Amino acid sequence: MAAERPPSEAQWLEVTVMLGILSLGDFVSSHTPQNFLPQAATAPRIPATRLALHHFDASYGLQLGERWPAVRAALLCEQKYGALLNSFASAEHVAQELELHNATDFVSEAARKAQSLLQGSEVGVEKGESVSPEGHGGGRTVTPAGTSPPPAPIGSNIKCYTFPRGDITRFRPAWPDSLGLLSYYLMDAASLLPILALNVQPDDFVLDLCAAPGGKTLALLQTGACGHLAANDVSISRTKRLYQILSSYVPKNVREAVSVTSYDGRDWAELEGGTFHKVLVDVPCTTDRHSVMETDNNIFHRRRTKERQMLPMLQLQLLISGILATKPGGDVVYSTCSLSPLQNEYVIERAIEIAETQFNITTHAEDLSHFRTLFQDTFCFSSDCRLGELVLPHLTANFGPIYFCKLHRA
Repeated sequence: MAAERPPSEAQWLEVTVMLGILSLGDFVSSHTPQNFLPQAATAPRIPATRLALHHFDASYGLQLGERWPAVRAALLCEQKYGALLNSFASAEHVAQELELHNATDFVSEAARKAQSLLQGSEVGVEKGESVSPEGHGGGRTVTPAGTSPPPAPIGSNIKCYTFPRGDITRFRPAWPDSLGLLSYYLMDAASLLPILALNVQPDDFVLDLCAAPGGKTLALLQTGACGHLAANDVSISRTKRLYQILSSYVPKNVREAVSVTSYDGRDWAELEGGTFHKVLVDVPCTTDRHSVMETDNNIFHRRRTKERQMLPMLQLQLLISGILATKPGGDVVYSTCSLSPLQNEYVIERAIEIAETQFNITTHAEDLSHFRTLFQDTFCFSSDCRLGELVLPHLTANFGPIYFCKLHRA
């Protein structure tokens, strides 16, 4: 049966404006020739980083209220990293050496906590009690007696080491083994949460729709569960970076089994619709931390104004494409590195609505609040998300921002 053809760009524009993802004012200004727009006689040269910070002060200051100054300070400070162990490297004693420097595997710690909560929940259910796990930032979940406890999201072989809260020790650069494979990959440890939420099972067909530069693709390979992995990114230059990551960390026989492509992710449903058990949609976004720290490739540069205004529409298109690429009964995890509800919950809500009304596909957002319980010792979570979870940067745990939400296709 032929895959459903996604709407044209004009149809997407109409849908996005109607649904409020893109304001009519943004729509008009984005499609009005610059010579028709009023211009200052001498426009001041304001750095893109400052423009980003001004924008965030206005929007996130209102959104986060009294929490914004602390989040702002963290965004402007050095980011904290985690060391994703490379299971393909034969370097010995890597984990032991990291532990000697007081780093811990936060994934294994969460797995142990999940097992403990599971056993405690079973005891509580037998006694007719209720279980109410709460994490930093406030708990939103209550598991009533007689119902299943929160599902454990830890079913992979992923190992990632981080230093404790308040510890700003830096990891030293990874060293190669005898085959030239590096022993670990340094990344924002919160970026692993979407991978853990995806919960890849043995022999799953997995699609990483926006894969470059490759950290999450590498993490998917570390699960050892992918029956087939397709890694796609529309950018040729960024795809080259993905190839470099795979070459540095993955044996030739394994990386040759990864299908790397450079298609427009919005068109994926026409290529392989309804094919995958699990789809990761890690969309382009305002990359909040990068935007306030780095001038190069900054989405807040004035010449990229239209591109920035159109981000929510692009994100919506990519998420719809990811849903269409998923088998019935499969899962999609959507993620960004932005604090913006416009790029996070609103995109999820509109995608669910459009999938139902235009494609007759029923999806629902899964409750991931147990992630706050399991990972509260490592990350700071927002308690205000209507859908999904959001990691907030904090000076004592300077990861994120990372937003992620899991959709299940009926």
